[in-house]
Amino acid sequence: MAKFKVIISDTTDGKSKVIEVEEARATPFIGKKLGEIIDGIVIDMPATKLQILGGSDTDGVPMRGDVHGGIRRQVVLSEGAGFKPKRKGERRRKTVRGNIITDEIAQINLKIVEQTAKKATAA
Repeated sequence: MAKFKVIISDTTDGKSKVIEVEEARATPFIGKKLGEIIDGIVIDMPATKLQILGGSDTDGVPMRGDVHGGIRRQVVLSEGAGFKPKRKGERRRKTVRGNIITDEIAQINLKIVEQTAKKATAA
């Protein structure tokens, strides 16, 4: 069964938190693409919209939004996730994973896009 480590980043205060989901709680993520916006109720954050930014599989191979499918592929990269060039114009063939979340993914990165109800502080 699928087990994910979900990292949620809050851009307003610059903090992030880690939640581990498995089995029934992990199934709503399978089949989603990078860039999609999901409801926060999936990970017990009601009234929150989350955007899928990226992730990596069990071996640390990163996901890329411009590689279609959910499998590993070797593509020629010049920049971005999975490759940091040392010289200007450098290109290399690197192994990356596609933009669809499968059960082989270990980590999913999310960003809070919209939060309709903040916690009320007692005065």
